[in-house]
Amino acid sequence: MTFFGNDAWWWPYVFILVAGWATTDFWRFLGVFMGDRISEESTAMVLVRTIATALVAAVIGNLIVFPGGALAATPLLLRLGAVAAGFGAYLALRQSMLAGILVAETILIGGMMLG
Repeated sequence: MTFFGNDAWWWPYVFILVAGWATTDFWRFLGVFMGDRISEESTAMVLVRTIATALVAAVIGNLIVFPGGALAATPLLLRLGAVAAGFGAYLALRQSMLAGILVAETILIGGMMLG
């Protein structure tokens, strides 16, 4: 059973769905099972949170520096400026995630429309 093992048009979608489910659900079930047994302040949980935060930061950084689709047509300075302004709004408005997202999106969309 491989990604290229079948010529049907639907096969890649089924393969990705099954492979994605099989590789992530084990960890989800393990997290639910172990979640009550591990203290939030334990070294293991601090490590897990640190790794999860680093992975999210890496994905966001990758999307900013090497975007795809319509975002690839925008200048890097616009993307960096939108992120900086969104982060500034997040901090200025008492860590409001919604405010940070709205400011960043407004600047990004405005810059795309002007450019």
